[in-house]
Amino acid sequence: MTMQKSARGMTRRELLSSGVTVSAALVAGGGFIAHSTESWAMETTGLKPETMATILQVARDTYPHDRIADANYAIAIKGHDEAAAEDPEFAEMMESGVRLLDALARRKGNPGYLATGWESDRVALLQMVEDKPFFQTIRGGLVVGLYNQKDIWGQFGYEGASFEEGGYIDRGFDDIAWL
Repeated sequence: MTMQKSARGMTRRELLSSGVTVSAALVAGGGFIAHSTESWAMETTGLKPETMATILQVARDTYPHDRIADANYAIAIKGHDEAAAEDPEFAEMMESGVRLLDALARRKGNPGYLATGWESDRVALLQMVEDKPFFQTIRGGLVVGLYNQKDIWGQFGYEGASFEEGGYIDRGFDDIAWL
């Protein structure tokens, strides 16, 4: 993975011809993270792009849903980057949490958390830090940040609030197919 010094102010053509290579699903560098096969990118302002890429993988490993796109996880964790831009102590907590995960991964023979290939191995690393404020902050933020995104509700079978539609008695109360 090649890193850039700055991607801010670049045109799309300049970015694509900049030499950023893709060796994994996420590309981190120059103030942004992007997905190699999905069409999204997220600018980072408070945390290093590599840190945000790791936090995104932590989010996916904490609440794994194969049908949910990485873009939805990126939306869910964006608030951590914004908080880090305003609060240096928060930024340090997140950066040091990622450094800790990387150090634990190196003890297991991997170059870092993101390079740990098996989900079960990454989950084992997360279990080692599950009592740390770093992990609890990410986990707690995901409950609201991920599951409050209306565009993924249908993938869980949730039709949304029914109050506006007259309530659940007339809409969804008895449509359970698995009983």
